[in-house]
Amino acid sequence: MATPYRNGRVLHSVFAAALYAGEHVAATEFVIGATFVALGAQIMDILLGLLIGNILAILSWTLITTPIAVETRLSLYTYLHKIAGGNMTKLYNWANIIIFIVISAAMITVSSTAVRFLFDIPAQLNWYPTDPWFVMVVLGVGVIVVLVAMYGFNAVSDFSGICAPWLFVMFPCGGLVLMPALAESVLGYTTLSGWSDFIQIGSQSVWTGVNAQGEPGIGLLEVIGFAWAANTITHFGLIDMALLRYSKKKSYGLSTSSGMLFGHYIAWIAAGIMGAGTAVILKTSITTLDPGDVAFHALGLSGFVVVIVAGWTTANANLYRAGLAAQAIFHNHSLKQTTLVVGVVTVIVACFPFVFSKMLPLLTYAGLLVVPVGAIVFAEHFIFPRIGLTRYWVTYRKLSHSTPAVASWGAGLVFGFGLNALDIISFYYLFVPTWIFTIIVYTVMAKKYGAGEQYPEEEAALLSFDQKVEAFQEEQAKTYKMPIQDNTTFSKLLHIVAHASLTIALLLACNTMFFSPDMAAYEENREIFYEVGFACTVIYFAAAYWAMRRRKALTEAQELGRPALI
Repeated sequence: MATPYRNGRVLHSVFAAALYAGEHVAATEFVIGATFVALGAQIMDILLGLLIGNILAILSWTLITTPIAVETRLSLYTYLHKIAGGNMTKLYNWANIIIFIVISAAMITVSSTAVRFLFDIPAQLNWYPTDPWFVMVVLGVGVIVVLVAMYGFNAVSDFSGICAPWLFVMFPCGGLVLMPALAESVLGYTTLSGWSDFIQIGSQSVWTGVNAQGEPGIGLLEVIGFAWAANTITHFGLIDMALLRYSKKKSYGLSTSSGMLFGHYIAWIAAGIMGAGTAVILKTSITTLDPGDVAFHALGLSGFVVVIVAGWTTANANLYRAGLAAQAIFHNHSLKQTTLVVGVVTVIVACFPFVFSKMLPLLTYAGLLVVPVGAIVFAEHFIFPRIGLTRYWVTYRKLSHSTPAVASWGAGLVFGFGLNALDIISFYYLFVPTWIFTIIVYTVMAKKYGAGEQYPEEEAALLSFDQKVEAFQEEQAKTYKMPIQDNTTFSKLLHIVAHASLTIALLLACNTMFFSPDMAAYEENREIFYEVGFACTVIYFAAAYWAMRRRKALTEAQELGRPALI
C-alpha cells in the first residue's frame, strides 16, 4: 500500500476532524435545521433519527470511501479514468463541476444573507435577486471564498482548523440563548426545570409534528434518510477520496464524526431552536426567515460572523473539489487557474437565492446523480477481485470508452429517478437501491466486455509501475518532517486566550438560559451575551490566526533550515 505522502502532504486525524467539522458546520445548517421544523418532524424523531442517520453516514465514509482512498492513494477522478476511460471521466467531471458549483454558491448566498442584514438590504425570498446591493454583497463574500480555495488543500485545512472550534461553541450558544424565549411562550416562565420541560417546549413550539401547511409532518424514517443521504455525494459517491487519500490509516474515516455528530446533529437541532425562537421573538413564521435573521437574533453580531464563516468553510472545500474536477478536464491548466474560473461561475450563480432555498432536494438529487458512479468504482475495487474478475481491465485494453460504465451509470439514473417518479419509496432512500442496482448491472456487463479475461503482462507492468511510485513516495516520506510544536510562552498564551474567549462565550450563553428568572432578566442577559460574546469572537480569531501564523512560520523555517522570523 502506498504511503499518504504526496508532495509533502499528509492528512493527520486531527486535521481531518477539523476539516470535516469546518465543512459540515455550515451556514446552511440554519436552513436545514429550520426546514425540519417547517416539515413537521416530531422532537423524538429528530433526537433519534438524526443520530442514527449520521452514524450511518460516518460508517459509509469509514467502510466504503476511506478504504478505497487509502489503498489506492488516488482521487476518484484518477481512479475513474483507470477503470472507465477518458470519455466517461470527462462526463463525470462535468457533472461534479455543476454539483459543487451549486453547493458552493448556496454557501456564499447564505453567508451573504448575514451581510445584507447589516446594510438593511431586504431579504431575498425570490429565486432571483431583487436588490442590486445584494448582488454586490455576494460578489464581495464570494471573492474571499475563491481566494482561499485557490490555495488548495492546505489553505482549506488551515481555514477550517481555525473556524471549527469557534463554530462548535457558537451553534449551541444560539440554542441556549433563545431557549428562554421559547420557554416563556410555551410554559409561561423562562427557566427550564428539567429535561421534561425541554421535551415539552420542543414538542409544542419547535418540532410539533405538524408542517407549515397544518398537516402531519415527516416521521422517523424520513429524518434518518435525509441525515444519511445529505452527503451521499461524498461517501457513497466517493468524492471524498480526494481528501481521504492523504489519510495515514483507514480508520480516519471516523474523523467525519466531528462533522456529522456536531454539524449534522447538534447544529441542526440548535438551528431548529434558533429558528423557532426567532419566530417567537419576531411574531412571525419560521418560513419567512432567512439565516441572517435567525443568526442575528440568536447571537447578535457574532451571528453575522457565524453565517459568513460557516458558509466560507463549506464553500471552500466544495470549490476545491470542483477545481480538481475541472483540472481533470483541462489538465493543461493549474489547479489555481481552474479553481479561479470555477469560482467566478460560482459567484455568479450565488447571486440567485434559489440555490439555498432548495437545498434539501438539491442535495438529495445531486447525490442520486453521482451514486451510480460510486457504485461502479466500488464494484471494480472490492467485488471484482473476489469473484475472479480483473480490476483495471479498461486500462489493460487501452480503451478510452467503457460501454459498461457509461451504460451502468445511465441505467442507474433511469432506475433511481424512475423509482422517484413512481413514488415507491421515500426519495431520501433512493440512493441505496440505485447503488445496488448499478453494481449488479456493471458487474454483469463488465464481465461480458472484458473484465472476465486475464491480462498477466499488463498486470505485471502496472505492478512494477506502482512499486516505483511507492518507492518514490517512501523517499518523500523520509524527508517529510512533522511540523514542530511552538511551545514558547507567547504561543501558550495565545492558545489560553483563544480557549478562554470560547469558554466565556459559552458560560454567558448558559447564564442566559439558566439564570433568567423573568423576561426582563432574560433580555438583559441576552444583551450581555451579544456584546461580550462578539468581543470574545474578535479575540478568538485574532489569537487563533496569530497562533497559526507562528506555527506556519516555524514549519517553513524547519523546511528551509533557518531560524523562524516570528
